[in-house]
Amino acid sequence: MIFELLREQLFQLALIAALLVGLCAPAVGTFIVQRRLALLGDGIGHVALTGVALGFLTGTAPVLTAVIVSVAGAVAIELVRARGRTSGDVALALLFYGGIAGGVMLMAVAPGGSNAKLNSYLFGAIASVTPADIWVIAPLAVAVIGVVVVFGRELFVLCQDEEMARASGLPVRFLSLLIAVTAALTVVIAMRVVGLLLVSALMVIPVATSQQLTRGFRATMASAMVFGVLASVGGLLASTVSPKVPPGASIVLIALAGFVLALAVGKFVRRGRSDEESRVGPTMRVEEVA
Repeated sequence: MIFELLREQLFQLALIAALLVGLCAPAVGTFIVQRRLALLGDGIGHVALTGVALGFLTGTAPVLTAVIVSVAGAVAIELVRARGRTSGDVALALLFYGGIAGGVMLMAVAPGGSNAKLNSYLFGAIASVTPADIWVIAPLAVAVIGVVVVFGRELFVLCQDEEMARASGLPVRFLSLLIAVTAALTVVIAMRVVGLLLVSALMVIPVATSQQLTRGFRATMASAMVFGVLASVGGLLASTVSPKVPPGASIVLIALAGFVLALAVGKFVRRGRSDEESRVGPTMRVEEVA
């Protein structure tokens, strides 16, 4: 059955989108979780809603307008958080409410029939991904992975300790904006797969799952990307086998099931590590540092 599906263009496009989202969302999510901004994806998702609505209103591609609006919103909220006296939680709240209000207002004045189309962006519609969507999603995914590869070490230092990063001479403001912009691009990449309301789950849950089983930043990111791909492809297959199964919800539920399983397995993994370290002693810790 899978081989038959692979011959169909719609499934091929959906599979490409699932793979790209499964790789990008956990990669960026690793930095977001490390910086304790797990809800950043939700906030940007609500701003992207305004961008999608703007696309319907103006008759342009909703994905492109979502990119512009979500990047602008991410930069604005980072500047508010960094320059003003507003805390990160309050800044995210502003992002939430402003994005929802803007999206609802624009959809109210958009041409008729847009509300039905909006549902595919809110809850995901991976089966309806078009070649035009892939031409937008693929370059964005390459850009996101490129940022992770090129600036991964600097972003890790920033997420660990902002003051240490500043003392080390790193461009903290630039790196903070880079994380926000990369998160915004990831939200746009994922909105056609899991939907704007669930996109943050795919950025956070695979990372939380990986943290139960691995130790070390690189290992956590790598395994989180694997879990993200498994959840995305699994949700796609589930929705293909049963058309009544919503793909976005199934992807998130599969990711949650993986987290519950990792939570149970992680106890034994950590217990085994603890026993091994108690036998090996300081030598083991030296090897880990090296």
